[in-house]
Amino acid sequence: MAQVLEFKLPDLGEGLTEAEIVRWLVEVGDVVAIDQPVVEVETAKAMVEVPCPYGGVVTARFGEEGTELPVGAPLLTVAVGAPEGSSGSGEDSGSDPESTGGSGNVLVGYGTGAPAARRRRIRPDRLDRAVTEAPVSGAPVVEAPVVEAPRVEAPVVKVLVAEASVSEGPVPVVSPLVRRLARQHDIDLRRLAGSGPDGLILRADVDRAIRTAEETATATARAAQAPVQAQVPAAAPNGVATAVDAERIPLRGVRGAVADKLSRSRTEIPDATCWVDADATELMAVRAAMNAATGPSAGPKVSVLALLARICTAALARFPELNSTVDTEAREIVRLSGVHLGFAAQTERGLVVPVVRDAHTRNAESIGAEIARLTELARTGKLSPAQLTGGTFTLNNYGVFGVDGSTPIINHPEAAMLGVGRIMPKPWVHRGELAVRQVVQLSLTFDHRVCDGGTAGGFLRYVADCVEQPAVLLRTV
Repeated sequence: MAQVLEFKLPDLGEGLTEAEIVRWLVEVGDVVAIDQPVVEVETAKAMVEVPCPYGGVVTARFGEEGTELPVGAPLLTVAVGAPEGSSGSGEDSGSDPESTGGSGNVLVGYGTGAPAARRRRIRPDRLDRAVTEAPVSGAPVVEAPVVEAPRVEAPVVKVLVAEASVSEGPVPVVSPLVRRLARQHDIDLRRLAGSGPDGLILRADVDRAIRTAEETATATARAAQAPVQAQVPAAAPNGVATAVDAERIPLRGVRGAVADKLSRSRTEIPDATCWVDADATELMAVRAAMNAATGPSAGPKVSVLALLARICTAALARFPELNSTVDTEAREIVRLSGVHLGFAAQTERGLVVPVVRDAHTRNAESIGAEIARLTELARTGKLSPAQLTGGTFTLNNYGVFGVDGSTPIINHPEAAMLGVGRIMPKPWVHRGELAVRQVVQLSLTFDHRVCDGGTAGGFLRYVADCVEQPAVLLRTV
């Protein structure tokens, strides 16, 4: 006798409360092994493959690709245990996690280490037998009568079947969640054509019926209002006419996390910005000399960002006020001993800020190598949540976009961010004469609660001095 077990979206850590389904890795009817990845989800931090703690046959999936689910919401159900009459056939290998040492709701890289199963399907006739005979969570499946609630007349949606084809037998539904969802939205399950094996009604079928009904109702209402809207165009608050229809883009995933963090920064942090132009000619010459070195002792090429990061760690050692955070509840400034340096990286998924751990203990080459490694992970969407959190100071090189300056928004809950514009030839007074030099604009946004303008100005001036004369850095370390 098989059991149908429900696997819920596990706690993904780092305070994450929801995730978006990016890609299903299994289909209904597939045989899965313990700890086999079944779905790829996107959180506000990273892309994660979620392994299933049960081995058996997938009987239902909850949520289409692109659906956002909260932690604890059902992901899928698995029929655990061999269906009757299938022993020795080799067509199903599901087993109860209690008897096989299942690991529970875990993420990739943790668990029992069971070998990944070859993706297989149970024949529809055996899947039907396993599902219909299986108790849910150890309890027998009882067909509850459908209680007809008062209905609001609405157009019949496409997924409903004709009146004459309504079945008089039991409704082919396994999941209690599907039944509850149908009741909440007044969907008659007897009128739905299931897309699962042998007509099994899945949550996707109910979701599709709900969406179709809502779209039909919206289209009907819009059609009724069309003549009025054609005569009276919609107007924005400033009086400018706008289009009736507009694209709406949900703020979720990385974009939503960035929006929340930036809004919180602007709301909670009383920030101020100061900036200075600096002659980066000598810095560029030093970089060229470092990268020109050859031989066994020559390390990897050093980037401008790596040199600026090394300058930042030296500046933070002299001005530790900017390597801190504010505990608003305790009304205390928390000064941090180590520097975990974040750097802004633009990817196809949006802006992310990987963190170089213990940057204060690294030289320019080590920082550069770590920046290169994290950047590659960011571009491929493989950064873990731990690699995107815990920063104490952020460096933002927006010069790569071809702009000279900006006013950075502090990466909450940090206390400061240094912005770097493009380095380009400009007229500059050098040693009393007008010359063409490589000039860069540096801007520092800081939390005015942790320090005053004198400290912020001292930090920025020290950074500029190191850019103009890299020997300053050698004298102070």
